[in-house]
Amino acid sequence: MGRRVLITGLGTFWGGRMAQALEQDPDVEMIVGLDTVTPSVELERTEYVRADQSYSILSRIVRAAQVDTIVHTFLVVDSTRMSGRALHETNVIGTMNLLAAASTAGAPVRQIVVKSSSLVYGSSFQDPVWFREETPRTGPPRTRIESSLLEAEGYLRDFAEDNPHVVVTLLRFANVLGTEIVTATSQALERQTAPYVFGFDPLIQFVEEGDVVRCLEFVTRHGVAGIFNVAGDGRLPWSEVASICGVRLLPLPFVLTNVAAAPLRQLGLLDLPSELLTLLRFGRGIDNRRLKDAGFTYRYTSAGAVENFARARRLRRTVGATPPEYTYERDVEAFFRHSPAVVRNPEA
Repeated sequence: MGRRVLITGLGTFWGGRMAQALEQDPDVEMIVGLDTVTPSVELERTEYVRADQSYSILSRIVRAAQVDTIVHTFLVVDSTRMSGRALHETNVIGTMNLLAAASTAGAPVRQIVVKSSSLVYGSSFQDPVWFREETPRTGPPRTRIESSLLEAEGYLRDFAEDNPHVVVTLLRFANVLGTEIVTATSQALERQTAPYVFGFDPLIQFVEEGDVVRCLEFVTRHGVAGIFNVAGDGRLPWSEVASICGVRLLPLPFVLTNVAAAPLRQLGLLDLPSELLTLLRFGRGIDNRRLKDAGFTYRYTSAGAVENFARARRLRRTVGATPPEYTYERDVEAFFRHSPAVVRNPEA
């Protein structure tokens, strides 16, 4: 019997694309995806189940579908997306329910992959040049997003210690840029002007969106256990990032930066959450060697990710809007999957 995979956050960018990647793997027999919203990409053999933010139904699905692999892509890494209460419900309670489902007596789960963020390291003038996976923060968490991610990771570490028979993988991704993904950073760089904190030009590290999906697929397929930083080689000054993207920099005061940014947010001129405004002071670097040693090869450096994003940005401005986004409809999907009118193998 092949792999039986459950993906949380199927309606997110990462969940949908991970499902598409696994659909191409002949060793994966079944894929089921959970989310509070419908998928945003076209899927052929992935089953979608609507869930609440805390994934309270997850335990029943794990048992019913005999899930052996869980890929958790639903951790929120942008504090502007939801309120503090909803953020805690999603990141902390959702992760607790996932781990509870995997640890019940007789549970079939043998692998868990969790997509987290380098936000867990924070950003401070006291930071080392490069954070290794075991390097602690230099101070307590300053934002609710950091606190929720740290709490979720704590539960995951406890689970791994108590369940040595389960392969547990924790991936901490740097800031993502790509041709399709929309993040707070990419939104800032899509405008004519991007913010910077006066007197600071931090070194920023990126990972390209395709490398994110390839990394998730790599550790899932090969059963790679442990904690891994995921980022392209090198770092770039924020001023150079803006220059590559053809964006002018808008200064923010180095004192009370978040207060000064509030009116810009209200006017729709600034989308950066507070944790990224902190990053624009001190930057962050994460050591990516452990994942390389495990056999993963990056296609893009940090500079390559920025240049790839800049090319796509110029193309969008030249060609115009992208095609309409795919909308999931259960009846349509049922037709393509089960109707005898659909030719399954045209070359047969």
